[in-house]
Amino acid sequence: MFQEFKKFLLRGNVVDLAVGVVVGAAFGTVVSAIVADLMTPFIAAVAKVPDFSNLVFTLNGSQFKYGHFINTLISFFLVSSSVFFFVVKPMNLLVARSKKGAPIDPTTKKCKECLSEIPLKAKRCAHCAQIVGS
Repeated sequence: MFQEFKKFLLRGNVVDLAVGVVVGAAFGTVVSAIVADLMTPFIAAVAKVPDFSNLVFTLNGSQFKYGHFINTLISFFLVSSSVFFFVVKPMNLLVARSKKGAPIDPTTKKCKECLSEIPLKAKRCAHCAQIVGS
C-alpha cells in the first residue's frame, strides 16, 4: 500500500499540480498586494474616498452593507484587470513571438503498403514497388 501511495505521489501529474497550486497561491498574493498597496490608494487619491465599507443602510433592523459590496466589486475589477494586463497580455505576446511562420507544406507521403516516406509526385514506392495513387 505504501509503494502504491509513493508511486501515486511521484507521478508527474500530482507533482505538477502541487507546483501549480503553490505558484498560483504566491501569484495571488502578489496580485492582491498590487491591488491593495498600489491601485486602491491611487483610486482613493483620485476619488477622495479611500474606503466605502462604512456605507450602510438599515431596513427593519437589518443592516445592508452596500459599501462593502462596492469595495469588493472594485477589488474584483482591479484584480482581473491586473491579471489581464500583467499576465495574459504579456504571455500572449510571448506566445505570438515564439510561433514560427506558416507551416511548411509536406514534400513526402507514406506508402500505404510498406509505410516508407516517398516523394509526393512518386507513382511507385521505391522500397516495395507498390503503385501509389496521387
